[in-house]
Amino acid sequence: MTVHHEFRPRFVVLVVALGLLGCLLVGGHPRIGFAQEHPIRFVQLQQELIESRLRRFARENADRENSLKQIFMEAGCDGERLREQPIKRQKLPNVICALPGSTDSAIIIGAHFDHVDRGDGVVDDWSGVGLLPSLFQSLNGEPRKHTIIFAGFAAEEQGLIGSDFYVKQLPPEQAAKIRLMIDLDCLGLGPTKIWLNHSDEKFANILNAVAASMKLPLGVVNADQIGDEDSTSFRKHHVPTVMLHSVTQQTIPILHSDSDNLSAIRVDDYYDSYRLIAEYLAYLDAKLD
Repeated sequence: MTVHHEFRPRFVVLVVALGLLGCLLVGGHPRIGFAQEHPIRFVQLQQELIESRLRRFARENADRENSLKQIFMEAGCDGERLREQPIKRQKLPNVICALPGSTDSAIIIGAHFDHVDRGDGVVDDWSGVGLLPSLFQSLNGEPRKHTIIFAGFAAEEQGLIGSDFYVKQLPPEQAAKIRLMIDLDCLGLGPTKIWLNHSDEKFANILNAVAASMKLPLGVVNADQIGDEDSTSFRKHHVPTVMLHSVTQQTIPILHSDSDNLSAIRVDDYYDSYRLIAEYLAYLDAKLD
């Protein structure tokens, strides 16, 4: 997350009161839901694997990019599915993994792998980008309707450079086929939060319904006064977005500080965020036209 330290943090904290859609999800390994008509299927990975990938952060941004690529390959995203996207005037590329679907409609889920000099950048944002290979692995075993793009963005901390480049280079007809962009930034400090001011209302309602059906917490924290994040690059091009994080007024001092390290992560909350996002992606793929 790009934090503007000149602002005094002022959060808008709301109780989630979004419209529920009456969804019913059924548990299991693999998980199968909505079995009556259009079942959604994905594999829920074990918590130990999710934690092990979280621990594979690195201090140097180049090493983080290499680690992300390696984990993607271990998760099954390799060959033509995995590519580096060079960015003008940047040393490091975006890392893009594609899960092809049966249609040309797309869902993008992204996070950034770079971090500032202070701290280890585990929260901001290895916690987000380190989930992308696991989410790919969870969805890879079943045919998908939408092409799902898992994007590790470079240079977010320099002003959303990687995500801005990614969306600007898309042909207009391809950008028009993106149904949703989901941004993951600063997960694991506590239960999952949605930045509602940076999220499309319809897709926020769907997420809330999925969270309620799974009996997982979903709070609302709008952090407009403290910075920005990669979903903004897509909203500028009229792509609907959902922004997920875990920051509160109490935990914001961790970002861009020496306290941003592995000990800041609450692993049970982090795993719950993974479970929620995986189910949300599978539901969107199955239910969106």
